[in-house]
Amino acid sequence: MSLQPQYQRILLKLSGETLGGPRGAGFDYDTIRNIASNVIAVHELGIEVGVVVGGGNIFRGASSSQGNIGRVAGDHMEMLATVINSICLQEVIEQNDVPTRVMSAIELNAIAEPYIKRRADRHLEKKRVVIFAAGTGNPFFTTDTAAVLRASEIGAEVVIKATKTDGVYDSDPHENPDAKRYERLSYDEVLSQNLKVMDATAIAFCKDNQLPIMVLNIHTPNSILNAVCGKTVGTLIH
Repeated sequence: MSLQPQYQRILLKLSGETLGGPRGAGFDYDTIRNIASNVIAVHELGIEVGVVVGGGNIFRGASSSQGNIGRVAGDHMEMLATVINSICLQEVIEQNDVPTRVMSAIELNAIAEPYIKRRADRHLEKKRVVIFAAGTGNPFFTTDTAAVLRASEIGAEVVIKATKTDGVYDSDPHENPDAKRYERLSYDEVLSQNLKVMDATAIAFCKDNQLPIMVLNIHTPNSILNAVCGKTVGTLIH
């Protein structure tokens, strides 16, 4: 039976640590190829795919500086780390003959296109995977916030946050074997219970714009493909 996609356009949010594989740092190319294959499988269904990737495998903003540099400089450094990750992911996807564009919120014309909403729409309509780099281009905003902002701008129907866990739990499942996984949550439940899905700004933005979020495990075979085809995967926040 052929797969029937439930969405026309999605936004995939990846943490930088995901690209680092088990270590969560640097580049694990087996993991990156697996991520690329997941993106390509969705793309081959005719779904338009935007991607936002973090930079935590290289640098995590001011938290990595141990007080040696300020928040603004640290955030700018992490934005540049997301550009490096975006170029890496673009290269691996394009090795499979899938056209891909990196669009940066910070002008880096020699290596990426500037982010322009209408141009991003045109790339997506032409079935190019679009990777949005450099966050929002502003310090003090996370790549989670950048992801939901870009998703709303391009009219994505869902944000898929691909992580190393298979959904949202009431406590850390790596520390608590009895942790409960939620299949569905409301935005208010995420905020009131302080569940670490995305930062509060991103969740509030999704609530205001009625943008659903799916949280799933990127390492589970076909997890993204199953999610976009309407199967119950991970946790849905709506």
